[in-house]
Amino acid sequence: MNKTTLGHTDLQIAPVVFGGNVFGWTVDEPASFALLDHFVGDGFNMIDTANQYAYWAPGNKGGESETIIGNWLRKTGKRNEVMIATKVGGPMPGQPQPDTSKAYILKEVEHSLRRLQIETIDLYQTHFDNESVPVEETLEAYDALIKTGKVRWIGASNLSPQRLDASLEASAAHAWPVYQTLQPEYNLYHRQQYETQYEPIAVAHGLGVITYYSLASGFLTGKYRNEKDLAKSARGAGVKKMLDERGKKILAALDEAAQEYHTTPATVALAWLLARPSVTAPVVSATSIGQMQSMTGAVRLQLSADALATLDAASAY
Repeated sequence: MNKTTLGHTDLQIAPVVFGGNVFGWTVDEPASFALLDHFVGDGFNMIDTANQYAYWAPGNKGGESETIIGNWLRKTGKRNEVMIATKVGGPMPGQPQPDTSKAYILKEVEHSLRRLQIETIDLYQTHFDNESVPVEETLEAYDALIKTGKVRWIGASNLSPQRLDASLEASAAHAWPVYQTLQPEYNLYHRQQYETQYEPIAVAHGLGVITYYSLASGFLTGKYRNEKDLAKSARGAGVKKMLDERGKKILAALDEAAQEYHTTPATVALAWLLARPSVTAPVVSATSIGQMQSMTGAVRLQLSADALATLDAASAY
């Protein structure tokens, strides 16, 4: 399996990233271990999580996903076989607003390292932004963490285009660490914001792009065809808005390609992402081995120019 670098780093990753938001939420620890074993056994090597996952589940307080990953690393001894990406800054219990202050980042990295049971985070990402905090302050925190060996590289997720630009400019001006990756929402349904606002920045600065909601909360798997289907999972309510005329055109195009290639709509949707020149790897979650096989199968699916054109046309905005 070919691997690619993230940004200007030496982080070599396989072209699908496992999204750990499900750990401690819809997947318990034993099932999480089985999924991680299968993922790494199939040749993939980056796991993405966040300090806040999965605080929203009843009885949770945040950090459950990192804890499960850390326990798996301890049990399997596979630390040297995987890249660990986590995030900081998002809302947490008792802290409804994002926090990207230096003090907060320096405190939270210790919690993440302890839960993950590692000495260095490979990719530490600004999860959500607090625009009252100067980008310089956030970057100073990352500079300190890299100098002490607690973080290797940094990335950005939910920053505005303006704040992302400002961060890249500040890094250049002060010789601070530079965001190497961008984790945007991007998929066949949600295209416009990334393609018009973020893709030009990513291309201009050579950022590695690892997309989240790569299957649009499950909509692009084809499991939601009508309003009755929305009750199938906890994410159903958020999918309702996609059951519009454009969404149904996208599903039809996915079905057509899935039939042609004898695969699943999910695999086709991910293969479309992988065909985008600016995309490094989609971040995808799975709660079963079957779902994971659809996910990892995208790496081996090369869509024809005609198939890509049909999907582009169906999802045009």
